[in-house]
Amino acid sequence: MEIDLGLLALRLLIAVLLGAHACQKLFGWFRGRGVAGAATLFEADGLRPGAPMVVVAGLTELAAATLFLAGLATPLAAAMAIGTMTVAISTLWPKGVWAHMGGFEVPLTYASIAFCLAITGPGGYALDRVLPWSIHGPLWALGAALLATVASLPLVLVVARHRRGA
Repeated sequence: MEIDLGLLALRLLIAVLLGAHACQKLFGWFRGRGVAGAATLFEADGLRPGAPMVVVAGLTELAAATLFLAGLATPLAAAMAIGTMTVAISTLWPKGVWAHMGGFEVPLTYASIAFCLAITGPGGYALDRVLPWSIHGPLWALGAALLATVASLPLVLVVARHRRGA
């Protein structure tokens, strides 16, 4: 029971943070830039056209947050979160790890939480528990990470190529 409560708390944490992160991009909430402002940042990293890229990233993060919140298809939610956060890490990589110096600490934390939830599963207080399957464990987490890597690699390469040309 304590483990299920802990996993519920962790799922709620990542769902709220990742959902709010998406809403900053999509709607300008929580002192975010909205699509137009975020598009400028995306384009500065070589991710063009910026506005559609922002919308895809924001909707992917919002979908992952919703799945985490419900405790549904956790490895898919993890893959979505890890993929978007991998691209974010690639844009922040030159600044180092720490967020206070503009680094990738926050997206690394979100991706790590998502990966850990893919290993453990969503816990007892989740929609996955009432469905006739159980999809979690180390192989599911590795599959989620592999899917995220394959999906995000083209954008990571665009960012790297842009950085070399800049």
